[in-house]
Amino acid sequence: MPKLKTKKALAKRVKITKKKKILRNKAGRRHLLSGKSKKRKRLLRKKCLVSKADRKAILKALPYA
Repeated sequence: MPKLKTKKALAKRVKITKKKKILRNKAGRRHLLSGKSKKRKRLLRKKCLVSKADRKAILKALPYA
């Protein structure tokens, strides 16, 4: 059986914890930051969990995670 390929674009965007939780960065922190409050920008810095609906597809794209 051949080795499976990892989707490299996705591997750079997510981090998988030891208990198979998937962490991602929040959207909305690239540009147009002057209109956002300090609190909002600070909260956008944090990582958050990927939704349950997307977990199966992500783990399939990262076979050795």
